[in-house]
Amino acid sequence: MRGESVRIAAMSAPAQTPFKAYLALGLGLLILGFSAIFIRWAEAPGPIVGFYRMAFGALVLAIPFANQLRQGKTTLSRRGILVAMLAGFFFGADVAAWASGVVLSGATLPTLFANTNPIWVGLGAWLLFREKIKPAFWLGLLLALLGAATILGLNASNGVLLDKGALLGLLAGFFYGIYFLVAQRGRQHLDALSFFWIGTLSSAITLLIINLVMGHPFSGYSPTTWLVFVVQGVLIQAAGWFLIAYAQGYLPASLVSPTLLGQPLLTAVLAGPLLGETLGRNDLLGGAAVLAGIFLVHSSRLQRKTKTVIASPQ
Repeated sequence: MRGESVRIAAMSAPAQTPFKAYLALGLGLLILGFSAIFIRWAEAPGPIVGFYRMAFGALVLAIPFANQLRQGKTTLSRRGILVAMLAGFFFGADVAAWASGVVLSGATLPTLFANTNPIWVGLGAWLLFREKIKPAFWLGLLLALLGAATILGLNASNGVLLDKGALLGLLAGFFYGIYFLVAQRGRQHLDALSFFWIGTLSSAITLLIINLVMGHPFSGYSPTTWLVFVVQGVLIQAAGWFLIAYAQGYLPASLVSPTLLGQPLLTAVLAGPLLGETLGRNDLLGGAAVLAGIFLVHSSRLQRKTKTVIASPQ
């Protein structure tokens, strides 16, 4: 450690974790439930919506970040900056894939598949951090795969009828899982605001490059779409995701990521009246199986009796 954070080991979450961390997680979840709705309202490619979300978010967060830096309330380490930038890269890739899926296939299914990240987090912790995997994890993984096969239309007799938007959501879930693993480590070196602002700026740069490569226009959009860009940056990124980032400073990825399973459920509820989206029988059955499988994965990893808390100056 370089002195920028304090490690408090072997604390039980219910007794030691501040209530405001759980409150931040709940409020962040509520805000994120609207994210896919805004993407559908914007008349722009998904990566463009993601870029302006990150750009406006970084612009808003730059003010409190600069103020905190000027007052000497934070210490920036080279390792912390690099880890935050790496996390931002994966988050930018996640947003590009997920937003593209939402534009293609609607708000609900890509958001559901983007939230398969607890599976990727669990596999990553097993491979990289040698975390022990319980049988319930593998059962949950199998159930989630069966649900995904039902939604994607994998059929031995009829072949493969793939939903491109759902597949992009699945790819987003993979990047999302890597983001959580990196972010959990990165918060050991930076406070919440510093880590999140650097990560958001890195995500904006990543999405800028993606849009340049894909040839998407950065201008020429309607006033309504520009309003969506601003709301995404201020409400979703600066407010919603900062609340999640703050919670990550106290809660492990194995708790934060599965809690966010409420996002696709909330999005599905909102997509009906706001977007007129409905789900078929296979989508409902497959979605229920995916969520049940991810819940088993999450439960199998929450049985650890100790955790690490990174004390934040906030």
